[in-house]
Amino acid sequence: MCLTPKERVIRALLGEKVDKVPFTVYETFLPRCTVERKLRNMGLCVVRRSVPVLEVLTPEVKVRETRYREEGKRYIRVDYETPKGNFYSLQEDRGYTRWVLRHLFAGPEDYAKLIFFFQNHKYRVNYENFVKMEKLRGEDIILRGSIGLEPFQAIIELMGTETFCFEWMERRDEVLALYEAIVEARRRSYPLLSESPCFHFNYGGNVTVEIVGVEGFRKYYVPNYEEAAEYLHKYGKLIGSHFDANCRLIAADIAETSLDFIEAFTPFPDTDLTLKEALSFWEGKALWINFPSSVHLKSEEKIAGATVDLLEQAEGYPRFLIGITEDVPEDRWQGNFLTIMETIEKYFKN
Repeated sequence: MCLTPKERVIRALLGEKVDKVPFTVYETFLPRCTVERKLRNMGLCVVRRSVPVLEVLTPEVKVRETRYREEGKRYIRVDYETPKGNFYSLQEDRGYTRWVLRHLFAGPEDYAKLIFFFQNHKYRVNYENFVKMEKLRGEDIILRGSIGLEPFQAIIELMGTETFCFEWMERRDEVLALYEAIVEARRRSYPLLSESPCFHFNYGGNVTVEIVGVEGFRKYYVPNYEEAAEYLHKYGKLIGSHFDANCRLIAADIAETSLDFIEAFTPFPDTDLTLKEALSFWEGKALWINFPSSVHLKSEEKIAGATVDLLEQAEGYPRFLIGITEDVPEDRWQGNFLTIMETIEKYFKN
């Protein structure tokens, strides 16, 4: 069996036979260089995330992005002008990530503005751009679509964790009104996403159960997964979510969802579930893990050992993929990725 990296990922997601467990890396974590070329020649698949198939339009909201430098630092300010009032966000651009300096939600006066903003969301398809990009990228990269954050998770992102916790306790009705506005905005996108040429989509992630609670997850996350999945499955598309934190408390609930794959799950020692436990909980779903970030600080010998351990725990599981979904120290990624890739090669040749 001779598969391209992209074919190997697709077949693993579908539970079909592959020649070896796919190894993938987010595009932003794979600088162009000799080692990157070698990894791709060995079969590594690059993942480009959040490739748009829709354009979000807000005809009654003016959005202006300003980028500037100050004292050697790069900043991004986004201003929103609505009939209900204005608001803005401010981030520091660190290249591989952004640090939030000001969230969009700054106080109770912003509820009406944000609700109007989401109610004003319109969508325009942009399928041709996706098709063109996929054709140009070839067979060692896979493009993933994004539905956006789950409505409840989007609110936490808009507010920041601490502010959200206070608002949830003190102004829950207002939070839920904003939640409903985002639910309706997401709902309008589902039919258009399902008819698009994109094969698989992530719906949010980064769920912190210690913040949202088990009941909160069941009430405000699961129904949105289910509704989106119903649309996408009609057109043969896959839907997953980025669960990279502690999942033990909601593992059984995740198992009951219609999600096709669990992406970025990071096994013990970085979270509260081993890979073997996760496979038991989520039997039947594709498990696209993040190679445990803490292990990247160890020797290449230990990295090879950890890779073998993961492969042994997943032995015989048809829908298993190893990925890199978090940044790795600049001076370690080349040797570490080569070690993981070479270990996978040796494992499946034996």
